[in-house]
Amino acid sequence: MRKLLKRTAYFIAGLIVIYLFLLIPDAEDRKSFVDSSKTVFAWNRDEQWLQMEDLFRRAKQMQTDELDSIVSSHKKTAENELSLLASRNIISSSDSGWINIENNFFVLASLIAVQQEALPWFIDYYNRVRNLVKLQSQQWDINKTPVRDKLYTLLYGMRAALEEVLLQSRDLKFAPAMQVKAEKTITASASILGIEVHSGDLLVSRGGAEVSALISRGNNYPGNFSHVALVYIDEKDNQPFLIEAHIEKGVAVSTVKQYEQDKKLRFMVMRPRADLPMMIADPMLPQKAAQKMFDEAERQHIPYDFKMNFFDSSAMFCSEVASYAYRSMGIQIWKYPSTISSGGVINWLHDFGVENFVTQMPSDLEYDPQLSIVAEWRDPETLFKDHIDNAAMDALLERADKGETIGYNTWELPFVRVLKGYCLLKNLFGEVGIIPEGMSATQALKNQSFVAMHVNVKNNTTGLAADFIKQNGYRPPYWQLIKFAEAASAGNKN
Repeated sequence: MRKLLKRTAYFIAGLIVIYLFLLIPDAEDRKSFVDSSKTVFAWNRDEQWLQMEDLFRRAKQMQTDELDSIVSSHKKTAENELSLLASRNIISSSDSGWINIENNFFVLASLIAVQQEALPWFIDYYNRVRNLVKLQSQQWDINKTPVRDKLYTLLYGMRAALEEVLLQSRDLKFAPAMQVKAEKTITASASILGIEVHSGDLLVSRGGAEVSALISRGNNYPGNFSHVALVYIDEKDNQPFLIEAHIEKGVAVSTVKQYEQDKKLRFMVMRPRADLPMMIADPMLPQKAAQKMFDEAERQHIPYDFKMNFFDSSAMFCSEVASYAYRSMGIQIWKYPSTISSGGVINWLHDFGVENFVTQMPSDLEYDPQLSIVAEWRDPETLFKDHIDNAAMDALLERADKGETIGYNTWELPFVRVLKGYCLLKNLFGEVGIIPEGMSATQALKNQSFVAMHVNVKNNTTGLAADFIKQNGYRPPYWQLIKFAEAASAGNKN
């Protein structure tokens, strides 16, 4: 009995020693990644947003004839301004015509949010404007900050205004699919959620996970997208596939059904312009790029690249799958790399393993002049949730910029390290572990804390938004959601 007690004591002491050893924190590796030559874009238009909401409120009180007359007048102005710009071959990014179109579009958004009968025209006009912007941006130097700012305010800003209109539609009844431009292609086609896609197309999407919100918003130019998939259609049997890099399992090939079932709030279809010199020389180039990446994914396991280093293809993040495929065929998409300059965002992303902050962010693919926007899809039921997610993340990133760090439960670290060891064994046999390959136990715990932070702010923001709807009779616009998220964030600090 004494020997048994002694062995038990030794065993317990050994477990305590192991537990204490596993409590030792990871070595800190804080580097200075900030590029002081770049800055985070800021709208600085609070007064304009409030004027838009005030106009919307007044429009709700107008008689139908009066509102129709005002909308008709602004529509005529909008068409004249667009015709004037479109009649010219070269339009600089600084041309005052863009400012006129943008400002009038914002006014129209406030009015048409009430007079929804004009929504089809509004959507068509929006797509004609962004097609013209994409066409003219081929001649712009997007490396210059004022030029990039103008491209962003036009493409992102007008989308944001349109979505404010969509969110005021009764019961959110609007068609999820929106055709933008019929960019020519001769590669095989398939249908995804009612949109025709072709082999070589790029699907830029937004998922519902908290990290998706961080990726889409944690950029010098905050966006709506967090993931990229490359379409591949087998020429022999016309079978479509999606090639993607997932945090959980690295580069993988999925079917259209699997892609559609994977939770998405939105996605946009992008395609290389048919008039690119290399596309003229070889119209099947997109097919060859997709085939190249498909073969690579089938031949070998490619782990997820948490470092976001698009120069090293031994591991790949989602954007890198697309850029690697096209680079191998001679086209460098993301011609103008993304930059993350916010110190707070950098620190948080570094906590999850990111080391490269001049990289390729999914949202920024929209601003590549080599690509056309073919179509866009939004889930009507989750569009408002998408906006709340963004507002909650923007509020959290303000805390990051003020120096707040992502903590974690230190006492759980030994147990999670043991779990990580088990996951590594599963990875060796080609299986997916609970903790992703390439993510440490500490990073997994920080991710857990980060998710909890976002969920708390998001839930409280949702509650404040619901109160606003009851009081005012309409869904709060994004600038109101930001206020609610900031208030919710202030009350939910660690």
